[in-house]
Amino acid sequence: MGIPPPAYLAAHKRGTLAKRANQALAALRQCSLCPRRCKVDRSRDASGICRTGRLARVASFNAHFGEEAPLVGENGSGTIFFSHCNLLCNFCQNYDISHLGEGTDVSDDQLADIMLQLQGAGCHNINLVTPSHVVPQILGALEIAAGRGLALPLVFNTSGYDSISTLKWLDGIVDIYMPDFKFWDENVAHNTCHAPDYPAAAKAAILEMHRQVGDLRIDDASGLAYQGLLVRHLVLPGGLAGTAKVMAFLAQQVSRNTYVNVMAQYRPCGTARQMKPLDAALSTAEYKQALKQTRAAGLTRLDVARRVFQLW
Repeated sequence: MGIPPPAYLAAHKRGTLAKRANQALAALRQCSLCPRRCKVDRSRDASGICRTGRLARVASFNAHFGEEAPLVGENGSGTIFFSHCNLLCNFCQNYDISHLGEGTDVSDDQLADIMLQLQGAGCHNINLVTPSHVVPQILGALEIAAGRGLALPLVFNTSGYDSISTLKWLDGIVDIYMPDFKFWDENVAHNTCHAPDYPAAAKAAILEMHRQVGDLRIDDASGLAYQGLLVRHLVLPGGLAGTAKVMAFLAQQVSRNTYVNVMAQYRPCGTARQMKPLDAALSTAEYKQALKQTRAAGLTRLDVARRVFQLW
């Protein structure tokens, strides 16, 4: 059968993509794109939690070889790192981008050109990193890029702090959802990112993502993913991430075939050193325990670790 074309190409041909782009753009006038629901007029460059107005800001774009195995292949994942964030974890390893907003504002046309440059460089997919607050800009750029020949799978690489209404604009457009499930406990979410509703929002978002795209599908010949759900979970010191409960949710309420990356690279970044136990790196024992909990939940499709930071 071969790998099917990206979903957004059919949406572009039908006019659905342009319609969704216009709907999302109109929503910027009283922004409630994410669970923060700031209600500011971003179309006039007012900004809420995400500090982003009409234009998306891009920190960098490149062929990335540190992503999950089914995304990297031989030529890398075509990552576009968006500046700012709607979640703002205090331990973010991209603090200068997410909190400080380093980057350059780009028009939808310029963003489309970035996508096409990554395709021209041989990347296997377009990997949108921290995209939740710039969905209207992404849809606008995608409509332009699809008309100019873009034909790579689209990866929505998110914190998991997404609203269902916004995700529904992406139904039939995004090929691969790659959400984090960061923490199970509301108090941890409140203390680290002032979002006690994060666990509930992430659970609802992941269920909706799976409804749209199903389990991760990987081409046998190339080893590349082309559709489905891939969940990331960063193991935190002191069991703060609630790994056992997160994995039980994925296995029991999403799918036992959920592809999961249990990540070991936690280290204190941002302002994390001001909060115990986030002031210390993850230990080897804690990571091994997280893997044990993942397997005990019945999940077996685990990404193969390639880089591990500061374990002892």
